[in-house]
Order: sequence, then structure tokens, then C-alpha cells
Amino acid sequence: MKVRVDPERCQGHTLCAMIAPKAFQLSDIDGHSTPVSEDVPADQEDAVREAVHSCPEQAISIY
Repeated sequence: MKVRVDPERCQGHTLCAMIAPKAFQLSDIDGHSTPVSEDVPADQEDAVREAVHSCPEQAISIY
């Protein structure tokens, strides 16, 4: 599984990092999220899926 965050849609709500802290890192400047790695380890897939569904801006996609 791979994950990406659309920087145009992300508004820095930080929910993804609260749900999947090993998969997402937050900018110190504006709180916007980026994946720690595009490739999601198998043990983090469930948390990343939950983060995708929890993002109010629908900025996270998996493929």
C-alpha cells in the first residue's frame, strides 16, 4: 500500500498524525501533513486507512 497527502487540500487538522503517528509527520510551520514514507508498512495499514476516512478535507489517498 502507498499513501500520499494532497498539499493543496491538507489544512493541518492533524487527525492523521494522531491516528497514525508512525505514518504521518506534521510541519512545524503550519501543521500540514506529509507521509513519513510513501510505502506503508503492513503493521500500519489499518491506522492509515482510518486516517484516510477521518481526514475532514479528504486530502489523504491510498493506492
